[in-house]
Amino acid sequence: MVQHIPTSFSGLEHLATAVMLLDSSHQVVYANPSAETLFALSATQIAGQHLSQVFLHGEVLQSAIDNAVKNNSPFREHEFSITTVRQQSFAVTCTVTPVDIKEGTLLLEFQHMDQQLRIAREERMLIQQQANSELLRNLAHEIRNPLGGLRGAAQLLEHELPNIGLREYTQVIIKEADRLHLLMDRLLVPHRVPKYESTNIHEVLERVRSLLLAESPNNIMVRRDYDTSLPEIIGDREKLIQAVLNIARNAAQAMQEANMHAGNTQNQSQIILRTRAERQVTLAKKRYRVAIKLQIIDNGPGIPADIRDRIFYPLVSGREGGSGLGLALAQTFITQHHGMIDCESQPGKTCFTILLPIESKQYKSNNQN
Repeated sequence: MVQHIPTSFSGLEHLATAVMLLDSSHQVVYANPSAETLFALSATQIAGQHLSQVFLHGEVLQSAIDNAVKNNSPFREHEFSITTVRQQSFAVTCTVTPVDIKEGTLLLEFQHMDQQLRIAREERMLIQQQANSELLRNLAHEIRNPLGGLRGAAQLLEHELPNIGLREYTQVIIKEADRLHLLMDRLLVPHRVPKYESTNIHEVLERVRSLLLAESPNNIMVRRDYDTSLPEIIGDREKLIQAVLNIARNAAQAMQEANMHAGNTQNQSQIILRTRAERQVTLAKKRYRVAIKLQIIDNGPGIPADIRDRIFYPLVSGREGGSGLGLALAQTFITQHHGMIDCESQPGKTCFTILLPIESKQYKSNNQN
C-alpha cells in the first residue's frame, strides 16, 4: 500500500477538489485530504481497496474509467450520483485521466455538485415563482371585476323573484361569488408590501405551535428543537408566521386524514419545529456568513410522488378539497425575505427546510452581546 503521492503530484494535497489515484487493477493507491473530507473516508482506510469496495453501485463511474482507458485520454462524466460504502450519496462530476507513473495508472478528480445543483435549482424555483406570482396577480384582477358584477346581478334578481323558494338558487350564486372573491384576495396577499422589522424566529414558531395545538389539541404532538442562540432577523413577522403555518398545517391535515383512513385513533402524529445556524450559505446569488435553518418535520404519509416536484406551484394540492395555494404563498413569503425553501419527502418523514439569511451586522451585534 502506497500512502504517499510522488513529488511531481505533491500539489494534489492542496487541491480543493477530491482526487484519488488508482493502480492498474483499480485499487486505491492514494486519496488527497479533499477526498477524505468529501467522502468521509480516510486515505488509510481505503488504500489497497478495489474501487467497487469504496463506491457502491458504481456503474457510471466504471463506465467513465473504461472510456478513459479505451481511448487513453481524459474522460469526464457530468453530474451523476455516487454512493460510498457508508451509504452516503453525493452528486459529483468526475474526470478520469490516465497517468504513467510507478504508483498508479488512473487519476480520478471529483467535483462536488450538490451545492451547484442546489443553487441552480433555487434559481429555477425563483424564476418559476416570479412567473407564477405575476400570472396569479393578473388572473386575480381579471376575475374580481366580473365577480362583483355577477354577485350584484344575483342580488338584484333575488329581489325581483316572485317565488321566495327560488331565492335558494340566487343564494348559491352569491355564496360561490363570495368564496371566489376570498380566493382572489388570497392570491393578491403576496403583493402587499412587507413590513420589515426585527423579528425573533422562535416567537414566530411559538405562534405557529399554539395555532396548531388550538386546531388539533388531541391529535398531534408539536415538538420544539430550538437553537436559542440564534440572532433576530429583519423580516415581516406576520408573513413568516403564515409561511410556516401553511407548511405545518398541511402536515397536520395530511396526518389526520391518513390516521382517519387507517382507523388510527392513538396520538402518534408529530411535527418537529427545529432551528439551527447554517454557515457560508449562498441565497439568491449572494453569499452570507450565516443563515437560520428552519425545519418543519413530520412523520406523516409523505407527499404523493406524482406531485412532489410541483408542490410549490399554485393550485397543486395532494388533498381533496385543497386550494393548492398554501405552499405557493409560503414560497413567495420566504422569497420576499431573500430566503429559500426546499422539501424532501418519503412515507414516514417529510422535511421542509427554510433558509433565512442573517445580515453580517446582525450577526456581529449578536456575538458582541
